[in-house]
Amino acid sequence: MEVAASLLWSASSTFLTHPPPFQASLSPYSILTPPHKRSSVKFPYWSHRKPSPDRRSPNPDATLSTDQHHKKAHCFQVYDQQAVAPPSPTTEKTQNKEKYDCVIVGAGISGLCTAQALATKHSGDVKSVLVTEARDRVGGNITTVQKGDYLWEEGPNSFQPSDPMLTMVVDTGLKDELVLGDPTAPRFVFWQGKLRPVPAGPTDLPFFDLMSIQGKLRAGLGALGLRPPPPGREESVEEFVRRNLGAEVFERLIEPFCSGVYAGNPAKLSMKAAFGRVWRLEEMGGSIIGGTFKLIQEKRNNFAPPRDPRLPKPKGQTVGSFRKGLTTLPKAIAEKLGSNIKLNWKLESIQRASGGGFELVYVTPEGMKLISTKSVLLTVPSYVASNILRPLSPRAADSLAKFYYPPVAAVTISYPKSAVREERLVDGELKGFGQLHPRSQGVETLGTIYSSSLFPGRAPADRVMLLNYIGGATNTEITSKDEAELVKQVDKDVRKMLIKPDAPSPEVLGVRVWPKAIPQFEVGHLDILDDARKALDSSGLEGLFLGGNYVVGVALGRCVEGAYESADSISEYFKKASVRV
Repeated sequence: MEVAASLLWSASSTFLTHPPPFQASLSPYSILTPPHKRSSVKFPYWSHRKPSPDRRSPNPDATLSTDQHHKKAHCFQVYDQQAVAPPSPTTEKTQNKEKYDCVIVGAGISGLCTAQALATKHSGDVKSVLVTEARDRVGGNITTVQKGDYLWEEGPNSFQPSDPMLTMVVDTGLKDELVLGDPTAPRFVFWQGKLRPVPAGPTDLPFFDLMSIQGKLRAGLGALGLRPPPPGREESVEEFVRRNLGAEVFERLIEPFCSGVYAGNPAKLSMKAAFGRVWRLEEMGGSIIGGTFKLIQEKRNNFAPPRDPRLPKPKGQTVGSFRKGLTTLPKAIAEKLGSNIKLNWKLESIQRASGGGFELVYVTPEGMKLISTKSVLLTVPSYVASNILRPLSPRAADSLAKFYYPPVAAVTISYPKSAVREERLVDGELKGFGQLHPRSQGVETLGTIYSSSLFPGRAPADRVMLLNYIGGATNTEITSKDEAELVKQVDKDVRKMLIKPDAPSPEVLGVRVWPKAIPQFEVGHLDILDDARKALDSSGLEGLFLGGNYVVGVALGRCVEGAYESADSISEYFKKASVRV
């Protein structure tokens, strides 16, 4: 039972720390809407839709004032334009060829962090790196907005301070800018008309009322291995959790967790692909607890290298950001990379060079550019990579086109502190990370982050600021709603749980609709990704790598870990391959 409780808490804390973890090199951090056709190319529906006068532009700078925020426009078409541009011009029409060891397409968090990792860890193998971005800013879906005394996020909200993440923070000179949330702050799930705390650890197990005694016993016995055996095929999240931990764990925690993290449908999400660490426990030890013991034993037998003494030491399960918001990180990396980052560069074509390596043609503010490189890393969304690669490998393109991205809206609103229900206040303050809402409880909003409680300096002292997510794979209709309708629904929902029914109307700070928000790691995801890679290899495209959140995982911290992995793979390729350009 203790293991089951720990799993419950771990799952809930992951969502509340990584609300929709959009990929940083988007259309972005992206989810599905009806496409329109334009010159036989599919564009996101929302990019052609006329916004209401108050709807915020889909292409803000990394940190924007509200006025600036409204003046930007049309970012969702940029990558599609990049991916489906006309056939590349002849070399004669381009300027002099520039040569690099590696070109990274996409200056979101995955692309930027890979470039930073290559510079700090592998500069001896990969000496010259170029990062190209079709838009006019770095950071992809990371979108920090400031208005007066408010500062909020409209893409990723925070990250787990893992050692790879902290290494990136320290290497970019941001250690003093790091802020961490209170690890003792509670998380809640709305169940049967009440916000119920999730256990913060095994000692809370006898006292938390999110689950019945029978449900806790079922979860504990299942974790020990007293449950049906695996079916011998890839299971969905719902199938795996119901089989191992029972219906209550699934319905009251894992289902809202899947909605919160992936904005997904747990009946379709793959346990192996989406939650591989838990899935591997059963594979390793025959049960979740058996696998946990084996994992502990392996760690004892395989001594890890000493931890980098430069890294901060977070206390407990917490989340991180920066004093001026998440955009601090991509800005700092871009400053370090300097002229090796090119903005407003739209990739028109890519082809294998006759002497090895690749040639890329870009449309840039200075005209056409021909770039020669020994390797390429694509960190754009899978559907953009599909369009880019179709002339080179139709099979790889077909595979990458299969991944599904549903829509999510981030709605940031503020109320006076006096509007918060008395039972939700502790010493006069709204404390906690936030709350999850199971689909069965009559609430449309997926989850709510207590933004003003999570990090300091995010809202005026007498106000509470709430970041709410709505939409996802089970509610794609949000793309047909305007800003006022989304705010009305969110306000209606929070008044059922957190805000007094007679409270004044909220101050609306930001409404951001991501038409294609988060790649869904559905059953078969890993096989499809493996087929795409094999297709690239069989087409003679060694040295062309796939990266980004559809490859490594959707959380911001996981994208940073994946960037280090991409950098390692590129370095290994240079050590083994004799590429000449």
